[in-house]
Amino acid sequence: MELGMSSELDQFDRSILEVLSKDGRIPVTELSERVGLSRTPCQIRMNRLIADGYIEGFTAIINLSKLQLEHIAFAEVKLSNTQEDALLKFNAAVRKIKEVEECHMIAGRFDYLLKIRTRDIRRYREVLGERISSLPYVANTSTNVAMETIKESGNNGVLAISAAG
Repeated sequence: MELGMSSELDQFDRSILEVLSKDGRIPVTELSERVGLSRTPCQIRMNRLIADGYIEGFTAIINLSKLQLEHIAFAEVKLSNTQEDALLKFNAAVRKIKEVEECHMIAGRFDYLLKIRTRDIRRYREVLGERISSLPYVANTSTNVAMETIKESGNNGVLAISAAG
């Protein structure tokens, strides 16, 4: 994935972001060596990238199969109303469903695409029937079940940062 960057970021900033996207726990000393800066300027730049919102946080990548959360389904959601107020209500409500990992507004034959992770198909059916179908303005849903995950950003979210912006 390429990320359009502001022209105020130089190559050191881009290098810091790229290294941190691969290993957010890297010590600043090692980070500074990898990007070619001394420790203090590297720390200052990293703090600025955090303060300016380029870095939103650091997370752990969890082995979800160890937690028996391997079932992934993608639900296409069509709304009965797509006026701004309806969209805002749907957005607020869908954020509260912990099984929904991702929610994207789509330009196409349906309005939203949800990535839902559960332990099995039975639990997915419960989440779909009890939670997703009862979200504000949901007219209908259609489900696609993942058979195998080939690439997932949470497992190898390496950021390719373009110098061109």
